Amino acid sequence: MDRVGILVVEDEESQRSLLAGLLKKEGYAVGEAADGATAYELLQKGIFEIVLLDYRLPDTDGLALLKKIKELNPSTEVVMVTAFGSIENAVGALKAGASEYLTKPIDLDDLLFKLHKIEERTYLVRENLVLRETLRDRFKSEEFVYQSEKMHEVSSLVVRIAKTDSTCIISGESGVGKEVVLNMIHALSERKDFPLIKVNCAAIPETLLESELFGYEKGAFTGAYQRKPGKFELANKGTIFLDEIGDIPLILQSKLLRAIQEKEIERLGGSHPIKVDVRIIAATNRNLEDEVKKGAFREDLYYRLNVVTIIVPPLRERKEDVPLLVDFFLKKYNVKHKKNIMGPTREARDILVKYDYPGNVRELENILERAVVLTRGDRITSEDLPNLAEHASAASDGSIRGTVESIERSMIIEALVNADWVQTKAALTLGLSERMLRYKIKKYNIVRSSRS
Repeated sequence: MDRVGILVVEDEESQRSLLAGLLKKEGYAVGEAADGATAYELLQKGIFEIVLLDYRLPDTDGLALLKKIKELNPSTEVVMVTAFGSIENAVGALKAGASEYLTKPIDLDDLLFKLHKIEERTYLVRENLVLRETLRDRFKSEEFVYQSEKMHEVSSLVVRIAKTDSTCIISGESGVGKEVVLNMIHALSERKDFPLIKVNCAAIPETLLESELFGYEKGAFTGAYQRKPGKFELANKGTIFLDEIGDIPLILQSKLLRAIQEKEIERLGGSHPIKVDVRIIAATNRNLEDEVKKGAFREDLYYRLNVVTIIVPPLRERKEDVPLLVDFFLKKYNVKHKKNIMGPTREARDILVKYDYPGNVRELENILERAVVLTRGDRITSEDLPNLAEHASAASDGSIRGTVESIERSMIIEALVNADWVQTKAALTLGLSERMLRYKIKKYNIVRSSRS
């Protein structure tokens, strides 16, 4: 991260040189001015975030220049320095917008400490500005809608890592919005004008995954009638997203490690390496540390990927986001289905907030689209949310049976969502026969939403 720019405004040349030399040694970008006119001219170029300002200057006083600086750019941080310390001067400078007030002779350690605090604050302000601008744009196309502190932490981390080229892992349950986080990282990165290639490692058979990722040469296998570039080549200069990376077989993990370490790949059937400039972002709903311990995932690959981990919390842990998401999805599906649903009733909204969403944001979106399509009135009622209303009733009746059934129902929905509603796969996950699963789906009146 680049250090902030500091302008030293001091008419005494030896003092100015001393301060400028110290700050340059600390890694700051430093400018110098011996009078107010020169300082103001430099500040108009907008390259300094902090001004170290002498109170007495040959052509003006520091207080007058401070006011002009704040008029020019209110976010510029000013540290006032004077040999004529007084309570009145300090109060006047602070009222005019100075961040700090120091007296000569300057305690250099104290100065650096104060500048470090100001620098941290400056970075935070800059980060929040970028975040607000980014989220404002993303509202138009993606569901990155939140008000919870947990999601603010995710957003803040996204902004901090986006400009870097670090590999990272986005972790979280199915449906929490890992792909939305990925899209934000890419949109904020220096690679935003180059491809973002997405690969679902769990959806591609093991026998095809190597050729899908790294490509193949003509004649590499039966049916390879011509050369085909892989996803890594297609993502050159951009970003490749490896979703469900925990599903990559061990034999391919070594090739992936080489792509990260050496920045080169080799096509299936090829005889020479190909250089690729790709940022790798991975996602998983597995605990990769556990996979490493079991020997199912290479430890060296895990540490290469896990430079930064972004953990997207499940929706049940950030219920304060539900009302905003409800409003967002209602607007989205009103437009799509040419409806004019005003919103949920108070009872329906209460049900929506209380539900635990085993399928997370994806499940909430599916529920709301179904409700928009099926509701007969201009508001979504509890009758439009039969599964959720039944779940809330079972969970709140206080009986052991009701609680057990509520938990069982949630587990079944989660398994179905994770299996893309393929009942054979969901039954296998739950340890049930497919016939028993069908019985329980009917018992709990579990209905697949229109976009599940």
